[in-house]
This record gives sequence, structure tokens and C-alpha cells, in this order.
Amino acid sequence: MRIIETFRIFRGISVGSGFEPAGAFSGGASPGLQRGKTPRGSAAAARKGWPHGTCAVFLLFSVGLPAQWIGYPTADVPRTKDGKPDLTAPAPRDAEGHPDLSGMWEQDRRGAPPPVANAQPRAALQPGRGQFWDIGTGIEGGLPYQPWARELMQKRRADNSKDNPDVRCLPLGILQTHTHNFLRKYTQVPGEIVSLFERDSEYRQIFTDGRPLPADPQPTYGGYSSGKWDGDTLVVQTNGLKDGLWADYNGSPLTDAAKITERFRRPDFGHMQIEVTVDDPKAYTKPWTATIRLAISLNTELLEYICVENEKDATHMVGK
Repeated sequence: MRIIETFRIFRGISVGSGFEPAGAFSGGASPGLQRGKTPRGSAAAARKGWPHGTCAVFLLFSVGLPAQWIGYPTADVPRTKDGKPDLTAPAPRDAEGHPDLSGMWEQDRRGAPPPVANAQPRAALQPGRGQFWDIGTGIEGGLPYQPWARELMQKRRADNSKDNPDVRCLPLGILQTHTHNFLRKYTQVPGEIVSLFERDSEYRQIFTDGRPLPADPQPTYGGYSSGKWDGDTLVVQTNGLKDGLWADYNGSPLTDAAKITERFRRPDFGHMQIEVTVDDPKAYTKPWTATIRLAISLNTELLEYICVENEKDATHMVGK
């Protein structure tokens, strides 16, 4: 594995929503952990099956990345009177007047879902907790598992998630991609929106040209997605998912019966909300909804990350 990426995956560390190349850094992480200027660590180390509740960082050595446009100014950023990025400025719009979702996005760790009664605690920066680990974080009573699905999740978690697609260098699927710490880049053009995910150069196409979902799709990790605008909200339907996917790092299961509905909203320049509803009657007793919050990441670009390059970890992943 190439040591090229900031330890972004590590236990919820953020890499600076809307930060400037001069070193201004927001989003809650240490100012020393900035893209292109940081101690580098193998992202694979963070994917190891550490016992839940432990917290460790492996910082290896610094790697300069002068040729990868880290710090290159993002164009058309609205500014406040003092010249700082105005993250609360109105969202840009495309030629048809819809909010333009284009941009580089990362997890927004400054906000949290509204409190609900009997909700599981949200602590995105603590090991083993938060939507990356448990996508049911913030949902009243947690995810409504079928008995077999709860048992499987508990077994996977007890095994330190050793068979998670993230550990095995396989595609993550929609839900784990949404909660992962690597950057994702949306490009909105007429007829479709393309998402490029930094991990393993994964991609996703969301078609907005009116096409129906396939009636009998060949199952895939990412499924098949078609969306339409409802006012300022992009509503995306997805079917055709592979059986046996993981909804989160702990191992909440998804089956081939799952249908996913996403509602993308960009309320202002610097923030995006994705309301994700999962209807999977094989694995859950009722549909459930989680809200993912993203923040714009300025003056940066995607870095190449190849999971299987020099991969030597899988044989050591034996669980408990």
C-alpha cells in the first residue's frame, strides 16, 4: 500500500472543511494534520481490526506532494468581507436553476443530528462510535434489525470487522462510502451526476435524464441509481445491490432486497445533507433513515490510493 494519504480514515479525523492553503484549518482536527503538510500514515493501518474502544495512530514519515495540486485555489469561492471563504453563502446553481452539488466533499464533523429520545450517542471523533462505525447512530432505538441480521452484525463486530469490504480492498457500496473519511468529488452535468471517491478510484453514476431503474439488474456493489429534482432536493432511487454488503464498519448487513432512497440537499455553499432511507425487508423489520452531513473541502484534490498495492495485512486479519 502506498503511503500517500493523510490518516483520514483514522477514527473520524477530519481534514479541514473549507481550509485555506496558508494553514487556516477548521473542522475540529489538529492543525498539524493538513493535506500535503502532514505526517503520513498508511490508511491500511486504520483499517486493521483493532479492538473496539482502542485508539492508536501510526505516524510514519512525511511525504511531500508538490505535483498533486494540494493548495491550488478552488475557483469561484464566495468570500466574506475579510476575505475568508463564506461557507454560508447561497449554493451555486446549474443552468436549469437546480442547486449544483459539484465540489470536493468530506465528513462534516462540526454538526450533529438533532437529539432524539433514547437515541444512541453520537461521538464521531471517538473510536468505535459514530456513523462510520454504526450508521444507526442518532436513530431512536438504533437500527431495526431482523433477529438474524442483529446476530450477524454482532458476530462481525466481535471479529473486529475482519471481513469488511474496506479491510479486504473491495468496493464499499453506497452507505459505507457516504460515511467514510476519504474525500469524494461530485461533478454535476446535464443528465447525470458523477461521484469520484478517493479510495481505489471508485466511481458512481447518478443519472438525472429520466431513465427508469432496471427491472432485473445484474447485482453490483453500487447498484443502479436514477434521480430527479423535487424543488431544491435531488431524490435518488437505487436498486440492484449485491447480497451480503455492509452498511457500516461494524457489519450491519444489506441484502439483495435492499432499495435505497437518497435526498441530496445543498442548503448553502459549504454544506450538503444526504438523507438516506434503506428499505430492506430481509434484514430489517421496517425502513430506516440516516442523515449524512458533508462539508466542502477547498484548495485540494483527490490523491491516488490503491488498497491492494503492497497489501500484506489480510493474512493477519483473524478476528477474535
